[in-house]
Amino acid sequence: MAEIASENDLVLLLGKDGKRFIVRLKRGEEFHSHRGRILHDDLIGQPWGWEVVSHLRYPFWVLEPSIHDLIMDARRRTQIVYPKESGYILLKMNIRSGCRVIEAGTGSGAFTIALAQAVAPEGRVYSYEEREDMLALAERNLTRVGLLDYVELKQRDIAEGFDERDVDALFLDVRSPHHYLLQAREALKSGGFLGAVVPTANQVSNLLRGLEEEGFVDVEVCEMLLRPYKTVPARLRPVDRMVAHTGYLIFARPVAVVEP
Repeated sequence: MAEIASENDLVLLLGKDGKRFIVRLKRGEEFHSHRGRILHDDLIGQPWGWEVVSHLRYPFWVLEPSIHDLIMDARRRTQIVYPKESGYILLKMNIRSGCRVIEAGTGSGAFTIALAQAVAPEGRVYSYEEREDMLALAERNLTRVGLLDYVELKQRDIAEGFDERDVDALFLDVRSPHHYLLQAREALKSGGFLGAVVPTANQVSNLLRGLEEEGFVDVEVCEMLLRPYKTVPARLRPVDRMVAHTGYLIFARPVAVVEP
């Protein structure tokens, strides 16, 4: 983004009470909230970090939204991969610009946003989902943040396999990932990266048994717990509530199968 807010940019309006609103700027349009009305024309051409005041005299800071902001703002109908997990997944699976990545279980497209941002501009995300309504929602979310060009959305039961071969990484966000390890091995390059997320321990056990049977190596199981704190210097302490367990992460590497 440029140093100033321009028409068609997504902007983060941050209130002094911590409320966050993400808006795409359009000339002639208005932003409305319980804190008042702001004209888009008053934001276009202003520098990032500028303070704007609504017609009710409530101040907002105009900031460039982060990928974290965009993911948490995405419309959702299902549980998502939270940013606290997605950052570790991207690093663990070596997902970067130029990579070819399969995602199975598009859902609302929240993690697809993180994947697309990571592989752009040279890479590609192939995202599989059975439900037409979820694909439509994911497409809207990706379009809103300007990342649809880096994603190919496919409506498919992954039991039928994946179209791609020799991809760098493959992430399973499905109910029974242990059922799809053969399909994953066929799509991944040897030594590539497999990842999965499941909410319960018995699902982890099923997947671990499957990984062992199929000869995957470098297996890891973990979960991410993020504990935020109240940012008051005189009364620093944890916030009263936190998003705790959201899923177990499992990682493994497919290696060449050596015939006995």
